[in-house]
Amino acid sequence: MGNAVFKMLFLMLAATAATAFWVAVGTPLAMVGAKPTVLESDKLSLNMHLAKHEMQRGAPVFIRIFKEESVLEVWMKRQGEWVKFREFEICKWSGALGPKLREGDGQAPEGFYQVSLGALNPNSSYHLSFNLGYPNRFDQANGRTGSFLMVHGNCVSAGCYAMTDRGIDMIYPLVEAALNHGQRHVPVHIFPFRMSDENMARHAGSKWLGFWNDLRPAYTAFESSKRLPVVEVEQRRYVVRERLGRFTGL
Repeated sequence: MGNAVFKMLFLMLAATAATAFWVAVGTPLAMVGAKPTVLESDKLSLNMHLAKHEMQRGAPVFIRIFKEESVLEVWMKRQGEWVKFREFEICKWSGALGPKLREGDGQAPEGFYQVSLGALNPNSSYHLSFNLGYPNRFDQANGRTGSFLMVHGNCVSAGCYAMTDRGIDMIYPLVEAALNHGQRHVPVHIFPFRMSDENMARHAGSKWLGFWNDLRPAYTAFESSKRLPVVEVEQRRYVVRERLGRFTGL
């Protein structure tokens, strides 16, 4: 009887020791209460993507947003040419196709914006964010109102373009690095959709067709030349010049 009890106790202790071993060694850290190094893994992922495209942090950045496709494109300069770094899925944007008109309408803006160093917020309530600069000169000339229109994380939108936290963890450092390395403004072109002939025809009945026709030359200019168009505001309208190059402040 004593031997049987001893054997039972021995087996119980051995099982307990084995369990402790696998918790300590075989279980992922997140399962035992340690904080996962998400940001470090994202930095590694970003560095790997940059290496793959032979790009470097600090290179100039250009962003395009397409509402209908829910896509944000990041372009970077490589050897003097604009090259697409990658596309990111927009987690959420609010409102419908068409520009933002007034504070509280829930619309995400469309048009030509720019991000300055002062627009970056690393301590955002939405993980990370940067302000698009709405209202710009065009918006102001047309009496449009609104504030704090951002690209940010946290996948929640009230007039902003919300990314996943993992997405903004890759986008934000590139914008920040470009501004810290001499780029005065990061241009952001926001379109309702990819402005192909087919898509324009599909939306020909929209009340915003005239506005979109003013946006389209900037889209087609970059598509054909991979150079940033000069965008100006005249008589309360966007005007894209035939000459290409510097992005003018809006």
